[in-house]
Amino acid sequence: MGDDPGSRSLVLYQGRCIVRLFYRHQGLRRLNKVFEERLKALADQGPENILSGGLKGVEKESLRVTPSGYMSTQPHPIELGSALTNKYLTTDFSEALLEFVTPAYPHTWEALQFLSDIHQYTYAQLEDELLWVASMPCVITSNGEIPLAEYGSSNVAKMKNVYRNGLGYRYGRNMQTIAGIHFNYSLPKSFWSAFQEMERCDRHVNAFRSAHYLGLIRNFRRFGWLVLYLFGASPALCKSFVSGTKVNLPELDEESFYEPYGTSLRMGDLGYTSDTQAAINISLDDLDSYVRDLSAAINTPEPAYEKIGIRVNGEYRQLSVNKLQIENEYYSPVRPKRVAHSGERPTAALERGGIEYVEIRSLDLNIFDPVGVNQNAMRFMEAFLIYCVLSESPLLDEAACLEAEHNQGGTSKRGRDPDFRLLREGREVPLRDWAEEILQGVRAVAEVIDRGESSDDYVQATDAQLELVRNPEATPSARILAELRDGNTGFFRFALLCAQQHKEYFAALAPLSPERIGMFEKEVSESIRRQAEIEATDEQSFEEYIAEYFAS
Repeated sequence: MGDDPGSRSLVLYQGRCIVRLFYRHQGLRRLNKVFEERLKALADQGPENILSGGLKGVEKESLRVTPSGYMSTQPHPIELGSALTNKYLTTDFSEALLEFVTPAYPHTWEALQFLSDIHQYTYAQLEDELLWVASMPCVITSNGEIPLAEYGSSNVAKMKNVYRNGLGYRYGRNMQTIAGIHFNYSLPKSFWSAFQEMERCDRHVNAFRSAHYLGLIRNFRRFGWLVLYLFGASPALCKSFVSGTKVNLPELDEESFYEPYGTSLRMGDLGYTSDTQAAINISLDDLDSYVRDLSAAINTPEPAYEKIGIRVNGEYRQLSVNKLQIENEYYSPVRPKRVAHSGERPTAALERGGIEYVEIRSLDLNIFDPVGVNQNAMRFMEAFLIYCVLSESPLLDEAACLEAEHNQGGTSKRGRDPDFRLLREGREVPLRDWAEEILQGVRAVAEVIDRGESSDDYVQATDAQLELVRNPEATPSARILAELRDGNTGFFRFALLCAQQHKEYFAALAPLSPERIGMFEKEVSESIRRQAEIEATDEQSFEEYIAEYFAS
């Protein structure tokens, strides 16, 4: 991106801060003026750390598997505490699908260190089991043999179990075994006050923050294909995942299907998509509309789900026959979030205090990283999300939504194909051109973050992603396919080998500190105690509990 006749640069200078925003006259669009002006104002007028210290947290899913690579049928280990109440170690859909949860930290290394410690502690309790390292699952013998997560005998535990049973009936249990990384992020509190003053907005701070988080979400819908290209790590899968289903995928070997230019099959037709959910229109115009539409989907019957029934032969199949059983059933690459009070529904929490942070759900497990994600990815994601906040974010009309769906679906299947084209306001554009334009803006954000942290870590993280745009063969998805071809092996066997190597990696680490072990052990024992208290204080019938929950 040199200074040729078709380029110009805008230099924003304050003290040691130099922010360069490059524009190309040909091929790439000029960075939107709103972004340019906002970043310039923040760099010129704000404190050096105006974009530093936003809170980052990670939720990482991993299947427990046998040494031979089959899904574990063993109960959730009691040594890991109660899956219902443990803050750090829980389960997702299946009893075998662990979920590791870190606290929110201002520095990425803190979150990653905690995530590594959870892995190390968990492996010490698992005996001979492995943690599956890929987003697409291990060998699945049959849909019916995937055990639902169990949480005890309380009403809240039963509700979680019935909800998961409903997911199995609606979408198939196989799909629920797909694993991913959820990246939770909130901008620094000091940013919001400075940004609101800069925007000269007199709205309540909660309303202002929520409006701009929704702007971030709309832009993530527009630009989220870039995350699939850069971090997609599921270009192949085990044939057992789609056993009995016709799929239009090339065969890699007798065990595996793949897409030659695929990035994230997890985020495509074979993963988190369904025709019913595609027909649910959840507005991102404003928070009231978002809550209204999500609530409507929870209260609107769906004929296909009415056929399943709620309670059949005395057993619950699902919580309701509506388009969504609860808010969390709505699959989206990004969600607006607020920490809920005990028993509070997610929409009620949003109504109470507005959007507190965003949850990014489109990151695949990186099979090459023992914890599934690395600092470069997290630092880039932080700068990218700030870019989405500061960029102009028009409301999404039907045409924009269709383009976003095309770009996500196309990138998941063909993101590295030189002939693949994204849609941008009715025009076809090469992925590389649009990606380089976005990365120019993200790099400018990264420079401001680095100024506040007296480093160049965020710029390096962004430059690393630029290399992936210019060299598709260096992306995780391409590297995985290269490993499969060069090793003349299938997806399952490669992933199993990586799982074995990752177990050895954690075993070779220095032992956890007594303080860290004590913290995990205390949470294990306290979680078991908390579950027992919940069960001892249940006084309602399950039917009364469910009725009261939905009435609220």
